[in-house]
Amino acid sequence: MTLPVSYPLPVSYPLPVSYPLPVSFPSPARFPERVRSATGTRAVPVPPARRSGAVLFAQAQSVLSEAGQESDVGERYRLAHLAALRFAAALFAERARPGGRRGRGPVNAWTLLCEVTPELAEWAGYFAAGAGARAALEAGAVEVVTAREADDLIRAVEQFADIVACRLGLLTAAAS
Repeated sequence: MTLPVSYPLPVSYPLPVSYPLPVSFPSPARFPERVRSATGTRAVPVPPARRSGAVLFAQAQSVLSEAGQESDVGERYRLAHLAALRFAAALFAERARPGGRRGRGPVNAWTLLCEVTPELAEWAGYFAAGAGARAALEAGAVEVVTAREADDLIRAVEQFADIVACRLGLLTAAAS
């Protein structure tokens, strides 16, 4: 529990702990925050920082830009597909609700995209179809895709990025 700097407490005042503390903690590095209580100082878990959709969107744009400048066809395709995944992650950061899938196990990003934004199901299907090629490229396969396929994917990801930007409120739709 962190108190504002402008509100000093006497040193002897114990800070309340509102939940039961576990008996042991795995690693002090994972629990950097400390709480002082009547029984001593204990570590409390700090939730991971949640990245905003805008930050994830900017990271995806960087990967897409790198894909456009890459000369190797396979790497260009791989980076473009990775950018599409990151654009989807930007949508998840803003639209998905944590804990909504309890007990159902892991799910791939394109299935989750269909659940979070059903209107983007065609995009999810398109990118899911290219996931196998990306996996093969990452496994070291060569000549899995052609230069045209890589360039088509880059153009598709650019269009998907525009849609995501509009949905995140980062870009307004062009008036007709």
